[in-house]
Amino acid sequence: MHAAAAALLVLALGAVAVRGVAEPRVALAFSGLIALGECVRITLPGDREQAPIGAAGALAYALLGPLRGVPTAHGTLQVVAVTGMGLLLGWLPGLALPHRPGRPHRRPPWADPARRDSAARRLLAGGFAAAVFQPLYNGGLVDRFSPEGPAYGAFLTAVAALAALCDATLAALLRASAKGLRFPAGLEDELRSLFGIGSAIVATGMLVSLAAGEVGLWALPLFCTPLLLAQISFRRAAAVRATTGQTIASLARATEVAGYTPHGHARRVADTACALGRELGLGTRELALLEYAALMHDVGQLSLVEPVPDGATALLSCAEQQRIARLGSEVISRTGVPRQVAEQVARLADPCPGPAGGEGPVPLAARIIRVANAHDDLLTAARGRGLGEAVGRLEALEVLRLGRGRVYDARVVDALARVGGQARG
Repeated sequence: MHAAAAALLVLALGAVAVRGVAEPRVALAFSGLIALGECVRITLPGDREQAPIGAAGALAYALLGPLRGVPTAHGTLQVVAVTGMGLLLGWLPGLALPHRPGRPHRRPPWADPARRDSAARRLLAGGFAAAVFQPLYNGGLVDRFSPEGPAYGAFLTAVAALAALCDATLAALLRASAKGLRFPAGLEDELRSLFGIGSAIVATGMLVSLAAGEVGLWALPLFCTPLLLAQISFRRAAAVRATTGQTIASLARATEVAGYTPHGHARRVADTACALGRELGLGTRELALLEYAALMHDVGQLSLVEPVPDGATALLSCAEQQRIARLGSEVISRTGVPRQVAEQVARLADPCPGPAGGEGPVPLAARIIRVANAHDDLLTAARGRGLGEAVGRLEALEVLRLGRGRVYDARVVDALARVGGQARG
């Protein structure tokens, strides 16, 4: 995908160099808007970076028809070239910022995988939108629609929707490759995000392209301002999520500091649980909630008078495990984390439904964490007996298989066998 975007950009720049730039002032204005968008990026849930203003500017230029009533003739390849130049200009300030002592050196934007992915998507999705709209506009077919009538707006909406779907598909493919997500889960995440900042980007791009037909280039700053304000709101929401993450990390560490669980147990369980969740096709939001619950799954142990040896709750009776899970859920429900996290922890020790461990009333996340927790408890016990890592993993998996469909969910145990129970140690 990166190679395709790079080849398209080279082709576009070459074509513009040969033919010249149509409406240079307009091209420079949109290129500057895209560059500005790159300078004020935001991070969305799931560690997805986005440049809403830049994306809206690229879409608006791809869908730009008449400018103050005067027809434009920039075409598809110039859209790609202007978008690419805006991306490159937006990367320059990051290179010029001085390095601060005590902080890690900044990587150049092209060395950042997230920035490369975003740039490739922007070029390909913008090129797709332009390839649909510009030939029809320059060929005179769009002239059948009055710019003031509903038909023209409906046509722009259809093209913008197709471009958004193209961008979501590209994003899902890139995330499936980089994060190990299943493509359907990644596509579901991206389509869901369209109802958030994605819908604002599409609406702003369409609005700028329509408004430019009446007021000219003043439409760029005028109609991108609401998107900038929305971007500020997303930044504040990100700060709230960061605070929630710190709360969760503190609770996860509390059991280790108090001596109830071994060092790193919560993190290992969370890593294994997330690996199982990806294997079972969970999306980004479900994985985030799963990680929160896995990190805090042992909070209920703080109610014990005496710690369980090695914190191995999987070796306790079912009734005791359920009591610890319920107490932990009550604590978590008062921390302000999403309520699903408390519900997942509350159901950790509930019996596995059905002889095959299929779908049932116990949330899948709770069944995943139960297997991940038991796996780490069994591994810890094996290490305590002096067994090697490979032998300990085989023994732990065999014990889990003996409880497959009765104590532990069959699908989750099978997924553990496939992923190898790999966790960050």
